[in-house]
Amino acid sequence: MSTSGRTPYWLSLPALLLFALIVAVPLVMTALLSFHDWGQYKGIERVFILKNWREVLGDSYFHEVFLRTLRIALWVTVLSALFGAPEAYILHRMRSPWRGIFLLVLLGPLLISVVARTLGWALLFGGNNAVVNKVLMSWGLISAPVPFMFTETGIVVGLTHVLVPYMVLSVWASLQRLDPQVENAAISLGAGAWAVVRRIVLPQIVPGILAGGIIVFALAASAFATPAILGGRRLKVASTLAYDEFLNTLNWPLGAVVAVIILVALATIIVVSNRLVERRFIEVFR
Repeated sequence: MSTSGRTPYWLSLPALLLFALIVAVPLVMTALLSFHDWGQYKGIERVFILKNWREVLGDSYFHEVFLRTLRIALWVTVLSALFGAPEAYILHRMRSPWRGIFLLVLLGPLLISVVARTLGWALLFGGNNAVVNKVLMSWGLISAPVPFMFTETGIVVGLTHVLVPYMVLSVWASLQRLDPQVENAAISLGAGAWAVVRRIVLPQIVPGILAGGIIVFALAASAFATPAILGGRRLKVASTLAYDEFLNTLNWPLGAVVAVIILVALATIIVVSNRLVERRFIEVFR
């Protein structure tokens, strides 16, 4: 290989070294830590054992936590798609300056700390006389106060509020390739509103929905601040469980097992979704 042919590799070497230093090496160390032993009085012992893995994979408590994490992430992804896709389409059809104004309103929550936003939801959810319950009861949607704090429902609402903008941006990027005049032409030829959505709009936004769904699912499954505040100490998800094992019980090897399982599960879901689901959905709507 000539010197000019090796130039791209030399130019990418600093980025590869930085990636290895701050990402790959810590992940490998965490994976190795999961096979070490731990005791309350002896601390961490550098021995190769499978006790931590057997404990996590064989205990129904950990199964429940992982299933709860998966369930919350799925609900957040579905709700983000249901709310985010129409919002992105409406933004796409808007004209200036309204498009810029509403885009700023939509992305405004991203400019605020996730902890501050979650604490705001905690104030809205807290107690039977909280604002959310009062509003829902005044509208006649519920007859009795609904518990939101320390429930999966509250976590789902909080995470959906946090992550919907990612879905909107992903779908909106897909809609940039869609000329509004194509929809007008279809309507002028006699196509109904549902036919336009199904045959023209939906095939364009499916890749954006899938890409946004992958992002939202990964962020929801690995979220920490929102589940920790709205779920409390009793309603744990995988991230808060790993946090407790590392910093409360100081059982780092067990916490490493939880962290590795989260990483492997998310990586597998993302790869499978990217290679299979997107291809099938696009073929269906063609």
